[in-house]
Amino acid sequence: MEKHEKAKWRDPALGAARELDLPQGRLRCFEAGAGAPIVFAHGLLVNANLWRKVVARLTPEFRSITLDLPLGSHTFPMPAAADLTPHGVADMIADALEALALEQVTMIGNDTGGALCQMLVTRRPERVGRLVLTSCDYRDNFPPPMFRYLKPAAAIPGAMKLLMAPMRLRLPRRLPFALGWLSKRPIDRAAEDSYLLAGMVIDGVERDLKRVIKALDTRYTNEAADRLGQFDKPTLIAWSRDDRFFRPEHAERLAQDLPNARLEWIENARTFSPEDEPARLAELIADFMREEPARNHDHRAARDPGSENAVPPDA
Repeated sequence: MEKHEKAKWRDPALGAARELDLPQGRLRCFEAGAGAPIVFAHGLLVNANLWRKVVARLTPEFRSITLDLPLGSHTFPMPAAADLTPHGVADMIADALEALALEQVTMIGNDTGGALCQMLVTRRPERVGRLVLTSCDYRDNFPPPMFRYLKPAAAIPGAMKLLMAPMRLRLPRRLPFALGWLSKRPIDRAAEDSYLLAGMVIDGVERDLKRVIKALDTRYTNEAADRLGQFDKPTLIAWSRDDRFFRPEHAERLAQDLPNARLEWIENARTFSPEDEPARLAELIADFMREEPARNHDHRAARDPGSENAVPPDA
């Protein structure tokens, strides 16, 4: 398979591809299953494939829509005038929900996508009925310290190409500053190729990635966190127990910030729980979807040592 084809590959489990013409540009998404709608948002330098194993488990009961956001592993470059700030990409998600005519969506985010979901529900929450945040950026952890080297690389001509060149090989991909600490186990080769090759072989993708990275700023995540109390819809915090980048106390704080939230832990997983423990994550999402919408989850359980969902003491 040629490198262009590897970069554009998406798992058939994601369903049929669609192209959405949004105010910012063309966005690719995938749809599978029928029933209550779930929309998935990924993070930086991955794409819709992140959710392939979760979608495969949910489509017998739910309608799953996975977005290919312009975060460096996408296939449709954005126009030069597109707003690729965090607010701009969050608005892109909101515009996609509108273009798909979706209502009462369950919105699910991981990594950078979780930060974008926080912005979505505090800026344009009208179409969101439920929220699921897996391990993700929060407040000043945007991006996590280990990945802040990307900002100067995005600003220096040629630096991003030099930085990404070793990622053509599999071995460097497992280094901590690449994908190594994001998942406990190696990622399937086809999915991993689609994550890391797009910026090297598809014209315009690296340009979009650099624009996104340059715009990352903690003022966006802090502003969203300050306003999370306004979002009172049911929320599930499904956090990886062994995460190296997104700390357990941030999961607890999110469960406190959101008025109608509860916290669940995913064992044996790092940031990419959809890669490490897709069955557990899909089970949590499905159970959450089946609950009565009006139910108020007592998120105090996340802080009550006597609760089965209690947050463990810091290691």
